[in-house]
Amino acid sequence: MKRSILTNREKEIFELLVRNKSTKEIAELLKISEKTIRNHISNTIQKLGVKGRASALVELVRIGEITI
Repeated sequence: MKRSILTNREKEIFELLVRNKSTKEIAELLKISEKTIRNHISNTIQKLGVKGRASALVELVRIGEITI
């Protein structure tokens, strides 16, 4: 099995983003701060070497990390 480049939490956040959840909604669902959500998103963007959330989502789908 291929090892994920995302932590479980990062994957959880991007799966919610792909379902059109806002940072605020994700924070409420996961019971963590919006700042923490943004940190996870930033970390993922850096790991992927892309610019922005949309590019990160596209890349994560392309490499099979998340599905739409």
